[in-house]
Amino acid sequence: MMMTASIRNNQLNLLARRAGYNLALRHFRTAQEFAADVGEGYNLADVLNAAWNDERIEEFQIRPVVNILLAERFGYAFGSENLKDKIESIEGLEKIVATWTNLQVVLVYTDANNGIHLLNPESPEPWENALPLSKDEHIVCYVGALGDVRSDALEGAVADVFTLLYGGNVKGKAGYRAAQNLKQFIQEEEEEKETAIQVVEPTQEKAVAPAPPPPGSGGSKKLTAKIAVNVTNELFHNGNVEAWKRIIESYRFKYPQLDVLIWYEGERINDINALFKWGKVKHGVPIMFSVAGDNPTDISKLRKYLFEGASQRFEAFLHGAPGTILQLF
Repeated sequence: MMMTASIRNNQLNLLARRAGYNLALRHFRTAQEFAADVGEGYNLADVLNAAWNDERIEEFQIRPVVNILLAERFGYAFGSENLKDKIESIEGLEKIVATWTNLQVVLVYTDANNGIHLLNPESPEPWENALPLSKDEHIVCYVGALGDVRSDALEGAVADVFTLLYGGNVKGKAGYRAAQNLKQFIQEEEEEKETAIQVVEPTQEKAVAPAPPPPGSGGSKKLTAKIAVNVTNELFHNGNVEAWKRIIESYRFKYPQLDVLIWYEGERINDINALFKWGKVKHGVPIMFSVAGDNPTDISKLRKYLFEGASQRFEAFLHGAPGTILQLF
């Protein structure tokens, strides 16, 4: 008993110092943020790759995050093996998995020379750095459901992924497909990167009324690419409108030099209330936004909050007395 207690105490040594405690706390918060993304229908491989590229997560965090979220929290089925053959193409895998609208597939491939690779069969770019997959290297496949799928069907899907990976054929199963594709996709161009920012002169926006430039931005403004937020509530109603107002207000309070522009069907929306009054923004319809000003920041977080505000979870942004500014950023 004494030895067991000693081992248990040693497991908590990391938390005995401030640096270790803060490291663990940051990791827990990071994992919680990614949990929200998975719950919204994003593929964890895409989410983690974006965070890794932006240096918001380190390599040593990846395996713990993948396991605690996919295997433990969301109940993904999983299987692993050392590759039996060299894999040079995923054409068949990519084509078939794209039809599995009720499932998310995440592969974790470990190369002895190049380290870990997070792979989504529907996102080709990370595969370019990983292929060819070498024989005998280790790979783990996770498959989770976006709707109602039996656990044995998920385990069957894991086996089917490996069959497809080796170039085999599989029969389509009804449980793999949903009437509506619930998957969310991260845009190919990460909107917070400088490559997605373009300079727009006021004279270029003759079709719509130009917004006044943010303070200090001069006569022209930098404008991010337009970013889509799909409405997942049955209707973008008054509650969603108020949630968006408070999210944008919080963003502008944190970054007064920046402005958030709303677009619908190519038209600049100066009053968000109009989206509700028109009564035509329904489930599945995208509303676009962009950020104007120098050095746009926290774009991913803004998109995340706006997505929540356009869903049935909008009430989370309505707490506090009128006039209260939420501390979201």
